[in-house]
Amino acid sequence: MSKPVPRPGILDIAAYVPGKEHAPGVARVFKLSSNETPLGASPKAIEAFRGAAGNLERYPDGQAKELRQAIADVHGLNVANILCGAGSDELLGLLCHTYLGTGDEGIITEHGFLVYKIQIMAAGATPVTVKEKDCTVDVDAILAAVTEKTKMVFIANPGNPTGTYVPVSEIRRLQASLPKHVILILDAAYAEYVRRNDYEAGLELVSANQNVVMTRTFSKVYGLAALRIGWMYAPVDIVDAINRVRAPFNLNSAAIAAGAAAIRDQAFTEKAVAHNTLWIEKMTAALEALGLKVTPSVANFVLFHFPDSDGKRAVEADDFLTSRGYILRAVRAYGFPNSLRLSIGTEEANLGVIDALAEFMGRKA
Repeated sequence: MSKPVPRPGILDIAAYVPGKEHAPGVARVFKLSSNETPLGASPKAIEAFRGAAGNLERYPDGQAKELRQAIADVHGLNVANILCGAGSDELLGLLCHTYLGTGDEGIITEHGFLVYKIQIMAAGATPVTVKEKDCTVDVDAILAAVTEKTKMVFIANPGNPTGTYVPVSEIRRLQASLPKHVILILDAAYAEYVRRNDYEAGLELVSANQNVVMTRTFSKVYGLAALRIGWMYAPVDIVDAINRVRAPFNLNSAAIAAGAAAIRDQAFTEKAVAHNTLWIEKMTAALEALGLKVTPSVANFVLFHFPDSDGKRAVEADDFLTSRGYILRAVRAYGFPNSLRLSIGTEEANLGVIDALAEFMGRKA
């Protein structure tokens, strides 16, 4: 060999491509492609972030005790079952690298978060994709795909980019039917936004079982995407295993301080949720009034679908919206070639998108 070569399988991975951020030639841009909260971070979190600047010469707390305690206090959890990471992405990767290897399989769903497949393949294992039903995770399809090689099942609940969710009764049925050595990973990145009586993020399932892990993030409702903060709630044996392989200082001091302040400021969080609840309904109704099909969402974004007509497809709509400064998320990689995902933004941004889409569709908003 004339140069270093990655181990087999690495170059087969399709790299994750984030939502675009720029609209060349447009004076003002509204980025609605990454499910970021339009309210930003809590002022208390910003203050805590600035306060960390006075001690930049010191290593952070490798156990993130302040942040873990804040999470435990707010959710009423045992701090020993909480592990924090540089975004939930890092935790998902650590889980795969700790529990998967060559010959193992990890089950993912048709429209699931692309990072699952990437991390399964990076660990040398094989991703097994199962169909969804009406853009919703199908428990029976997952169970039918389980083999002696299955070691993990990944479910985003709510789903991204669909915004749909699986009721807790179905999640419990799935867990009860899985072999006890198979880890069920519940990615609840958008749990704070859900207002449904039959939904649970997964805390109770983790507490009652040895093979369930729930992951969460500070990048969405808490507005700290720039700091990369995630956490998981898991059985102590899984936390212990992950702690053995994670980087010793995987969260920086500013992230720990800001995250703790953010989660304790639940009054600010409720403002963000209330804004989203109001606008998810308004945007769904407005998009449907334009003749676009909308997948019902319980998260902070909506997936909507365009007609299969010349000049009216998603790719053309995306170009049109971008030219006017509205950046949405193309979701072809998720199995939706004729759809876009819209993150709920400010009132100005939301109304602007509807006006632009009305112009594109040739209708009045």
